[in-house]
Amino acid sequence: MKRRLPTALLATGHGSVDLYQGIVPVLVPFLVAERGYDYLAVSGFVLAATVLSSVVQPGFGLLTDRWSLPWLLPASMITTGLGVAALGLSSSYPLTLAAIGLTGIGVAAYHPQAARTARSVTGGSHIGMSWFSLGGNLGFAVAPAAGPLLSQTGLRASPLLLIPALLGTLLTLPLLRPTAVLRTGSRSGVDDWPSFATLTSIIILRSIAYVGLSTFLTLFVSQRLDLTPGASATTLFVLVGGGVVGTLLGGRLATRYGRLRTMRWSYAVAALALAGIAFTPGPTLFAAVAVTAIALYVPFSLHITLGQDYLPTRVGTASGVTLGLAVSAGGAAAPALAALAKATSLQTLLALLAALPALAWLLTHRLQEPS
Repeated sequence: MKRRLPTALLATGHGSVDLYQGIVPVLVPFLVAERGYDYLAVSGFVLAATVLSSVVQPGFGLLTDRWSLPWLLPASMITTGLGVAALGLSSSYPLTLAAIGLTGIGVAAYHPQAARTARSVTGGSHIGMSWFSLGGNLGFAVAPAAGPLLSQTGLRASPLLLIPALLGTLLTLPLLRPTAVLRTGSRSGVDDWPSFATLTSIIILRSIAYVGLSTFLTLFVSQRLDLTPGASATTLFVLVGGGVVGTLLGGRLATRYGRLRTMRWSYAVAALALAGIAFTPGPTLFAAVAVTAIALYVPFSLHITLGQDYLPTRVGTASGVTLGLAVSAGGAAAPALAALAKATSLQTLLALLAALPALAWLLTHRLQEPS
């Protein structure tokens, strides 16, 4: 019971930060419509928001390994919100790019310290870490809700988008009291870098598979079932809903059966279900989407705890890589996936994506539970 409130507060704060990761793509059409930016300019925004954040994040992990920096939680939240809020205050491209870059840096600063704190407040519980992960996933999922607000007012309403960051900061402040959480310093032990490298490869494969699926799923469903774009977009709700179920299920399955066994089964199921999306006829395709989403999200929080256990003296670094650098690989691979789909077909692309969780399944057999 003592851990539930801090876990809930931290999960909510995690959601308020990851909300801003999802908001940047929502802002792109408004930036194009109001300021006439071309595709090259827009690509700079995406680069600043994602790649910058992912590259910087392990650096913040190194800092949190050396010093305890709990103040980074509220500071990074405010920084992230200020970046998005500042978008509507200037029409200058360099200043807009700097504002989005500020958001990316805020996101990067938050996750390593937050994951360390989550490990502390949950006592290393797989279920607790799954709730922390769920908070971030939900924040990212609800980001498109900013669209209707901006469609009524335009970018001049962007300062209102600071509100989630302020609320998240207020909810996180109680965690900064010395008695609110356990000590978040690094544990003693021996770092297992080869196993961590294998785990990182698994996360990259999972990231590419999920980004490819989420990017091209609605187009594929629209073609295969002859649906309107609006109707085919319902598959994204299935994808998000499956992710929620899978994130929560992962912690419970790991508690009962162990992390590695849970990961192996989830990746095996994901490979079969993803292939099912490509070849399943009729509306049963939606069931394959749900199963795939659940299976791909079951290992999500387990990656974090396993990485932290493989690098017990560098928990911040492990968190920065598992939550940032490796996860962003899917976005970096998106152009190559698009080229492949154009050269072949969406069905071929989805069928080939099924090989990624299958390869991840093979790699899990090279891992052992940390001592």
